[in-house]
Parts: sequence; C-alpha cells; structure tokens
Amino acid sequence: MIRRTLRNGLVAALAAVALFPAAAVAAPAGHPAHPTRHHHVTAAHTWGSVTTRHYTRLNVRSGPGTGYRIVGTRPVGRVLPIVCKTRGSDVFGNHRWYKLPHHEGYVSAHYVRNHSAVRWC
Repeated sequence: MIRRTLRNGLVAALAAVALFPAAAVAAPAGHPAHPTRHHHVTAAHTWGSVTTRHYTRLNVRSGPGTGYRIVGTRPVGRVLPIVCKTRGSDVFGNHRWYKLPHHEGYVSAHYVRNHSAVRWC
C-alpha cells in the first residue's frame, strides 16, 4: 500500500511538472530566485492524513523512533504538513518517519497516508 501511495504521489508530481514546467523552477512568491544572506528560501512541504486503526490518536514524538518521548498526538483523519522523511525505528516493518514543521516532532509513516511524494531530510 505504501508503494502504491508513493507511486501515485510521484505520478502526480511528474504530471504537474509536465503540465506546468515553469512553476517547477519558479521561486516562491515574495522570495528571490537565489537566496541572499538576508533571505531564506525554504522548500514547500507536502501533506498526509492520519490513518491509525480504531480511532486511536497518533503519537507525535521528539525524534524518529518509538524510543523518543511523546510530545503530542493527532486524531484519525487529521491532515498533517510533512517537511521530509527519515529513517527511524521499525513500526510494523516500516522504518520511515515523517518530520513535522516548526519542531513539532516526528510521526511514523506507517500511520500516515501521504498525499504526494515526500523528500528525504
């Protein structure tokens, strides 16, 4: 299922680049094409939906693994912004963890259905 989701996200991203090639290389509005020492250009994040079973809340952890402390939770169906993916501890055979923005923490990719491709950290 994860492979299909990743494949579908990749296909959607490639289709968007094929339809709008100029948008793929354009700088975000209000940001210069090349950052200077006073401007920081950040990559846009993608989105994912929490898909835990039995309406259990998803734990948000301080690092990419089950050994890190829980710093929050998210309910089933919540749409999360995802900055990037990294390797961490195993959750039912899945070692990928998604980093949330603004130092909010990490969530196991096993419980998140990403809406598009997620870049590596």
